[in-house]
Amino acid sequence: MLTTLKNAFKIKDLRQKILFTLAMLVVIRIGSQLPAPGINGEIFAQWFASNTAGSFSFFDAITGGSFSSMAVLALGINPYITSSIIMQLLTIAIPKLEEMQNDGEDGRKKIVSITRYVTVGLALIQSTAMVIGFGNQGALKSFDAMTVIVAIAGLTAGSAFLMWVGERITENGIGNGISVVLVINIVSRMPQDIAQLFRQFVFADGTAPATAVLAAVIIVAVIVGMVLMVVYLNSATRKIPVQYAKKMQGRKMVGGQTSNIPLRVNTAGVIPVIFAQSILQIPILICGFLKYQGTGFWGEVLKGLNSNNWCRPGEWKYSIGLLFYVVLIVFFAYFYTSITFNPMMVADNMKKQGGFIPGIRPGKPTSDYLNKVLNYIIFIGAIGLTIVSVIPYVFNGVFGASVSFGGTSLIIVVSVVLETLKQAESLMLVRNYKGFLQD
Repeated sequence: MLTTLKNAFKIKDLRQKILFTLAMLVVIRIGSQLPAPGINGEIFAQWFASNTAGSFSFFDAITGGSFSSMAVLALGINPYITSSIIMQLLTIAIPKLEEMQNDGEDGRKKIVSITRYVTVGLALIQSTAMVIGFGNQGALKSFDAMTVIVAIAGLTAGSAFLMWVGERITENGIGNGISVVLVINIVSRMPQDIAQLFRQFVFADGTAPATAVLAAVIIVAVIVGMVLMVVYLNSATRKIPVQYAKKMQGRKMVGGQTSNIPLRVNTAGVIPVIFAQSILQIPILICGFLKYQGTGFWGEVLKGLNSNNWCRPGEWKYSIGLLFYVVLIVFFAYFYTSITFNPMMVADNMKKQGGFIPGIRPGKPTSDYLNKVLNYIIFIGAIGLTIVSVIPYVFNGVFGASVSFGGTSLIIVVSVVLETLKQAESLMLVRNYKGFLQD
């Protein structure tokens, strides 16, 4: 990784792209400190401190702390991510959008334009709900029409600005702009969380030296182990060999090449975890805005959905929410892969091009074989995602090791870093080819 960055800085074009990206990241961090108009930061900070549920902590982590301080960028890049997922699903469900996506560069530009409008719409809806909800709890400087409108406009504009910055990084920077924006927000909180862990378990008053050393080793080992697991999970692939039959083209015999279909073990990426968390967070967020504490049966249900109550010794009944969380991860891993990878289409394309999997007949048998292999590797990927996602909750419940970043954040960070490094390497490779051709 360091070698890639060092070589990238030696190339003028890449150096300019990296410096532009760093400048945009500085702008984002400055925007994360600017208070949103019309919102009383002190009152909101008190409300946030009394509602430290896992949902709010995760939301604060992916916004780089902007949510807890109710800055202009408090919505983060989440509306754009949600919009992109919605458009991806609609592209499969609506033939007109699917045709637009397959219509070359012009069609993709139209879809990007629609995604932007949907992003602004979602940001407007979310900011309206947040401002009115916080206004009912006294978090606004004055709960009148003008203050509400200004606060909604400020939060919506902040989300739209982040979308614009992400697109600029994609065009003029190192690429993957939206992902880079999300990662810088997550990474900005990690040093604070790691320092909190060391203060809690290593440098706490009365901690014996041997215990402090053991705690430090365990903390480092768990973090490094999770990072390595995520790296392996994202890079692991199952390669299915494909043989292309020879055929006559003119007077020459062409074909006969051997290729493969790389199926990623983690085919759905971090999407299943995000979907699962979102579903569990919705009831908690609604009850938080409505000041509903919950009593009786429904109160127990809310406690079970709150990740802060999972894996606590003596209160294992609340961990039923963790089991529901795991089921949702596995379900969405299969669901999302099923709508993004079509074995029948792959089998038909192979058949048209004269390709076949050795030992498998073309057509439906090939589709059935791909389905069988895909179901197997999806399960392995879902189990890996579950392990990485659950480990932080176990340490939080058993040892009280609460951090804003968890398995989901690590998956996002590691995936984006690896993808960005690949992007930088490909840009260097293209530049070397151009230099070779010019020489």
